[in-house]
Amino acid sequence: MNRNLFIALIIIFNVAIDQISKVLVRANISENPREEIELIGQKFIMTNVYNEGAFLGMGSDMHPTLHFIFLKLLPLLVLGYVIYYITKTKNLDRTSLIAFCCIVGGGLANVFDRFAFGKVTDFLFIDLGGVFKTGIFNIADVAVTTGMFMLIFSNFIMKKKKDTANA
Repeated sequence: MNRNLFIALIIIFNVAIDQISKVLVRANISENPREEIELIGQKFIMTNVYNEGAFLGMGSDMHPTLHFIFLKLLPLLVLGYVIYYITKTKNLDRTSLIAFCCIVGGGLANVFDRFAFGKVTDFLFIDLGGVFKTGIFNIADVAVTTGMFMLIFSNFIMKKKKDTANA
């Protein structure tokens, strides 16, 4: 398969899955009053929350101009650069390439929400009873986080391979 087509398909897949999930949540789960659907008891909950900021609502009370710059324009520029980087850097290993595509897809999906709705739809919450607890997040956040872990893993593996080859 053509490399650029592969990149485009992974990015589009991430955006599409996120946007489809958000459309379903907005159509079926009430925000006011806040409805909660227990997927796995109180451990894994689906709800509908609109986030006007970034991670955990940070920046939601920013001046509108700063909000536009830091939560819309800057992310678009960074994501555009990452797309440029991955299309021009031909020696990226497959895991890193997929990781960057997941990060870009998730990022674009959330930036789309900010432009289209002025806020991001979040709807998943995990609470494993003090062991692990998240803020409310969405599929785009999962894509970005998965991409970051893949990059860390890929770089760790590649460093090990280089160290082994140099020994």
